[in-house]
Amino acid sequence: MPDGRAAALATLAHDIESCRACPLGSSRTRSVPGEGSANAELLFVGEAPGASEDAVGRPFVGAAGKLLDLLLALTGRAREDVYVLNVVKCRPPENRDPAPEEIAACAPFLQRQLALLSPVMIAPLGRHALRAFAPDAKISTAHGNPLEGGVGLPLGATLFPLYHPAAALHNGALRPTLERDMGALVRELPAARVRWATARGVAGEARLKQQEPTAERAQLRLFESEAE
Repeated sequence: MPDGRAAALATLAHDIESCRACPLGSSRTRSVPGEGSANAELLFVGEAPGASEDAVGRPFVGAAGKLLDLLLALTGRAREDVYVLNVVKCRPPENRDPAPEEIAACAPFLQRQLALLSPVMIAPLGRHALRAFAPDAKISTAHGNPLEGGVGLPLGATLFPLYHPAAALHNGALRPTLERDMGALVRELPAARVRWATARGVAGEARLKQQEPTAERAQLRLFESEAE
């Protein structure tokens, strides 16, 4: 199944590269479909590519991406263990906010990715990404906790909003909050696995997964000690 999923994601990436459904398809340098493990249980969703991402066709490769990698390392994970993508697949000029019609043009690609990946947990990064799943939610109050009532989620997936790493770069006071929220995400993961598996009729298998690996338990203790 993971091999077939990877092939389907590669086909989808080719479709994204060929897309000209909105003007961004003509102004971009490279499309940025996303990357990571085809079998990832964690999916991180940003808003849109920036200049660094547009140049190389990969998500989160600038300063915000380096911070995301550091946060993942605190959980004992690497970029290859998760999947990272954006709501909009091409860079808006001058890094402006994506227009509604641009978001709408990319929405079918996002839904196809979600259906293929079927992640256990989806972490929107920042208010613009959160709006794609919870239009009325505010990142200032929703961050760091599972959020009920999301729209367009794969069966059983848990929505867990986080501040965008770029926000912590612009406002250093948010860095500890983002670190604590990443720890909360890891602590929520066992329960999210059970919700995902129950919704999909494989609850017994998921409950076995609740027995966290030693490395994961150690990372939880690290987060807990830093929060004290």
